[in-house]
Amino acid sequence: MAKKLGKVLEGVVVSDKMDKTVVVLVKRRLPHSMYNKLTMTKKKYKAHDKDNKAKAGDKVKITECRPFSKDKRFRVFEVLK
Repeated sequence: MAKKLGKVLEGVVVSDKMDKTVVVLVKRRLPHSMYNKLTMTKKKYKAHDKDNKAKAGDKVKITECRPFSKDKRFRVFEVLK
């Protein structure tokens, strides 16, 4: 049986100064609820990076997982560079 993945998001690492944690900026284009014009939304997520592989500027995929801390609910799934 395959392991179920939660949300998978793609973004750019903006900070790697914490130990085993990176901050990932995810940009998405979503339609406005009333006007249906595409608007750009961006959000920062803290993600668990066990081996400290991702560096600032890298493109990464993050996936939803169990909570690692108060605001860390994602982990680095793949470093795309």
